Amino acid sequence: MSGSARQGFQAPRVKNRAPAAVQITAEQLLREAQASQGVQFRAPKQRVEDFEELHEYRGRKRKEFEERIRRTRGKIREWQSYASWEASQGEFDRSRSVYERALDVDARDISLWLSYTEMELKARNVQHARNLFDRAVTFLPRINQLWYKYVYLEELLQNIPGARQVFERWMKWEPDDKAWQAYIKLEERYNELDRASAIYERWIAVRPEPRVWVKWGKFEEERGKLDKAREVFQMALEFFGDDEEQVEKAQAVFSAFAKMETRLKEYDRARVIYKFALSRVARSKSTALYAAYTKFEKQHGDRSGVESTVLGKRRIQYEEELSHDSRNYDVWFDYARLEEDAFRSNVEDGAEPKPEKVREVYERAVAQVPPGGEKRHWRRYIFLWLDYALFEEIETKDIVRARQIYKTAIDLVPHKQFTFAKLWNMLARFEVRQLDLMAARKVLGAAIGICPKEALFKGYIQLELELHEFDRARTLYEKYLEFDSTNCSAWIKYAELEIMLGDVDRVRAIFELATSQTALDMPELLWKSYIDFEFDEGERDRTRALYERLLEKSKHLKIWLAYARFEMAKMSAGGEDDEAEGAEGATVAVGEEGDPERARGVYERAYAYFKTDCQRTEVKDDLETFRKVKAQRAELVLTAWKPFEEEHGSAESLQRLQRINPHKELAWEPSEFGGMEEVWVWKFDDDIQEENPNAFKFLQMARQWKMSSAAKGGAGQMDVEDEEKRDSDEESDSDDAENGGAQQESRRSDATDSDDDAQ
Repeated sequence: MSGSARQGFQAPRVKNRAPAAVQITAEQLLREAQASQGVQFRAPKQRVEDFEELHEYRGRKRKEFEERIRRTRGKIREWQSYASWEASQGEFDRSRSVYERALDVDARDISLWLSYTEMELKARNVQHARNLFDRAVTFLPRINQLWYKYVYLEELLQNIPGARQVFERWMKWEPDDKAWQAYIKLEERYNELDRASAIYERWIAVRPEPRVWVKWGKFEEERGKLDKAREVFQMALEFFGDDEEQVEKAQAVFSAFAKMETRLKEYDRARVIYKFALSRVARSKSTALYAAYTKFEKQHGDRSGVESTVLGKRRIQYEEELSHDSRNYDVWFDYARLEEDAFRSNVEDGAEPKPEKVREVYERAVAQVPPGGEKRHWRRYIFLWLDYALFEEIETKDIVRARQIYKTAIDLVPHKQFTFAKLWNMLARFEVRQLDLMAARKVLGAAIGICPKEALFKGYIQLELELHEFDRARTLYEKYLEFDSTNCSAWIKYAELEIMLGDVDRVRAIFELATSQTALDMPELLWKSYIDFEFDEGERDRTRALYERLLEKSKHLKIWLAYARFEMAKMSAGGEDDEAEGAEGATVAVGEEGDPERARGVYERAYAYFKTDCQRTEVKDDLETFRKVKAQRAELVLTAWKPFEEEHGSAESLQRLQRINPHKELAWEPSEFGGMEEVWVWKFDDDIQEENPNAFKFLQMARQWKMSSAAKGGAGQMDVEDEEKRDSDEESDSDDAENGGAQQESRRSDATDSDDDAQ
């Protein structure tokens, strides 16, 4: 088929993709492939019948081997195959000749030496194998495998002196640790422990590493030479010396020495060893050794020892964390508390207290000044200074140092950008505790002069109040209000001070001055305090006047409700006890009773205001405000006015209130997104009556008809239900009669069938 024909050829498209009726499995395919294979060719077996054929066969094989090693002279595997074949034919001399020729090619091939010696051993030529091993280790002294084979051969032949001699030759080359360990194991197998100890000593001279010292010490301990073991460890400690770097390197020796003494129940010696090592190595570099010491103290130490080890472990942890982030103030707080707890423990135990460690931690902590001039970075940092000063004042009783710490902290803070009132207040309180009131006042005065702040005024005023210096407190309140006249809490606190002092005129003057301010942060609290004051004084007229003044400023629903509750409240006589004992011992309130008529008048005024407010054009235009005013109007009637009339009103007042009848109806109103939406809106009957009297009258008639029809419908429904029940009972009786007749008919037919069967 030509190329163009192949390109134009397309396989027929398969239209039917359903599975075939007969499926072919993989097993069938394999079976057919196996059956179609022809018989494999097998070369005929040849048997050597005589020496001539054997000679011919050997000559042919040798010729093949020689040809192969001639072509691939550097391939040692061909030489090994040739030599192994000669050995299999019993031609050991020829095999040796082949091996020697191969050694001339590559004498550094380890596998060649091993196969050569293995051939001699299989042929039981032990002396030849010894000579080969001797040649091999002489030519390749750094190959441990040859030495191991040589030693194993001598030990296998029970030539222990020969094996020892081989090891001695090997040790002259200063091999690795496994070789020394093998030599020691040989001596241990034949119970030559003194020789093994001498080998350890030679091993140490060659490689004085901590693990070798540890192995030697354990060896002496296991064979019962405890004095020798201690001598070994002491030699190790003398070898490494007191240098920090060397002691850090020899931590394993110290740990093993201490553990040995622990096993021997020499706990004091073990503790001395641990402390000696830990005192010369940095905590961050002796984690494992310190963990071993901690475990030792928990098992065999007293409480103070355990606490000291735990403290040391925590110190290492904190130092490691601070090495990564020196401005992690949370870690500094924990570190300082740790040292303070250790200081207190020493004081309680009667030991010599060492505040230097605590001071060192605090000094390092406060040296980490926050970067930048943002207060949020300084909030945690400044508490380090405060804790430092409290420690010096309370724990060490160093007043001079504590005062200096406060002043240093104040000098460090950039007061032009921000300040910390807590720092100034704590310094002032510190001076008060030292009975230096003048210094405390100077501190707070300087603070207010440099950076006036609400917390500073409050702290200074509280201090003067505790000292009963009320004139000073008044002066401070005046300064406070000059600084911030919009602060309602300051006005209220000032008035409360005068209330406590009993100067009513000053209280009213303060409140009048406060309410006359044009800008206040929380005026509702100020007015409430003023009203509560007049109410407590029993001044109903003044209180009513305050409510009227407040309504001129704001006509919020809460003000109307509070005003109405005030008119109903029972007011105590000013300056007298609020309660008196009745005839039977019960307490009754003394004072002026409330006036329901005035309260009703407040409710009517409030309702009239909200009703008028709903009709204003600007309120109607703002849909959200319009709905809010209507909701307040309904809340006034339903939650306050109606309960009031139910308790204190008459039938006429209740009927008048029912004419308002706030209720919710579904109505279509403009949506804030455009278009119309169906929402629940508040409706009032008085609005409907005023807007459309005829429609209101029609709605009233419809409601009356609905109520009367509902009452009649309830009675008629009961009659219909009784009639339906009677009809259902009659139908059930007729059904039972029909069912009974059918059952009798079926019994008669069954009897007839049984008679026919009997016949």
